[in-house]
Amino acid sequence: MALGARFFGRYEHALDAKGRLILPAKLRGHFDRPGFLTPHLEGCLALWTEAEFEKEIEVRLSAAEGDPAARNEVREWSAAVFEAEIDRQGRMAVPPHLRAYAGLQQEVLVVGMINRVELWAPPAWESKELVSGGTRG
Repeated sequence: MALGARFFGRYEHALDAKGRLILPAKLRGHFDRPGFLTPHLEGCLALWTEAEFEKEIEVRLSAAEGDPAARNEVREWSAAVFEAEIDRQGRMAVPPHLRAYAGLQQEVLVVGMINRVELWAPPAWESKELVSGGTRG
């Protein structure tokens, strides 16, 4: 069985004046096709490859079967999905509604989260670290 893309590492980047982010070279190699940018857990954004995005859809749809509240969550999530093209300079637009969801101002932490890339506002990342107790060695 072939493994999908795997993402690791933490990178500090900034949004440009047009709301674009340069995706680190080590991460963008897996996005020869557009990625899917979505709201995600703890107030971050998730950037998915097409294959991982399909898996996420299946998980969400399965959870929504027979549960009206879960279906509404899936509706809100799918309405916010943005198909992200990565240009030749490695830039990706982050639309205003997703920047607002994640509290992205200028600085952005780009974090490899194994099956996806997460985009974090530094204060949200730091508060998450305080809650979790930081990184275990």
